[in-house]
Amino acid sequence: MARKEVITKNELFRCGFELARLEGITEVTARKLAAKAGCSTQPIFRIYKNMDDLLEQIMDHAVLFYEQFYENYQKSGRDVPFLDLGLSYIGFARQEKKLFQMMFLKEDRKDRKDRSLYEIINGKNGNVMAEINKAKADGCLHADDLFMKMWIFIHGIACMVITGDYDLADKETETLLTNAYDSLKE
Repeated sequence: MARKEVITKNELFRCGFELARLEGITEVTARKLAAKAGCSTQPIFRIYKNMDDLLEQIMDHAVLFYEQFYENYQKSGRDVPFLDLGLSYIGFARQEKKLFQMMFLKEDRKDRKDRSLYEIINGKNGNVMAEINKAKADGCLHADDLFMKMWIFIHGIACMVITGDYDLADKETETLLTNAYDSLKE
């Protein structure tokens, strides 16, 4: 009798992340994961204590995935504070709808290990702080407050992307964000 192929933790994780990315985190169930990985549910629970362990690993990876997305996002080439941060966040909503919903629109913060939206966006490289400092260097007296106002605007656009209510091109979005910055800075 031929020995069955052993499914690895990496393979289960890869399949789980792909499910979350394409269908949403709520669709990452033991049955769907087993079907995607081509195995029974038994290896899942041999490798993971429970599904929450896998979902936590998926969320951790999604945060890293977002950081890489931000780092690799084509920058505008303009030195307008919050512009590239906003364009990349909106671009993430456009390109990674299900991950965006999981990371930035879920009410239950325990799934994010109580990481705030700010902590995720700021990332390990201090992306938000770099933009706040850029605004200060541009003469903005209350750059922290300006960030909050800009972020409400940016997050609103990203949410409209998710719901399909925003269809402006990147150049138009760039103009909107630049105009918002110019009108809100003090």
